[in-house]
Amino acid sequence: MQTMAKKRLLTRDYEIHASIKMLYPYIQTASGLAEWFADDVKINNQDKTYTFYWDNEEHKARLVAHRTNHYARFEFLPENADDEKDPGYFELRLEFNELTQSVFLKVSDYSDFDDLKELEDLWDSLVDTLRKIVGG
Repeated sequence: MQTMAKKRLLTRDYEIHASIKMLYPYIQTASGLAEWFADDVKINNQDKTYTFYWDNEEHKARLVAHRTNHYARFEFLPENADDEKDPGYFELRLEFNELTQSVFLKVSDYSDFDDLKELEDLWDSLVDTLRKIVGG
């Protein structure tokens, strides 16, 4: 009997020197996400499905929750029975710290990625790319 890898939640906070209004399109729009998060991102306007392309593989997700200038949460469409019961997702949340006047991108990644250190390194690299784009 094959056992599926158990999903785990990774959360990371990244300070980004840019305004929330400037950052929001990069976490919610297909064109913004394609600049730093995936090789390409397309939206099917009929069913509002986002297709993320990484290394010539496509992964479909739905924007299941968002609030303008605050956050976007994408839930991956199930690929097997385990995913049906426990779907993977990622959430990108923008937070402003009043005390330090800093903007943070809070990343939550709930997936069955095997190596958490490798996943942290991946997010670090993605956010570095985002910082270069926005100058922050």
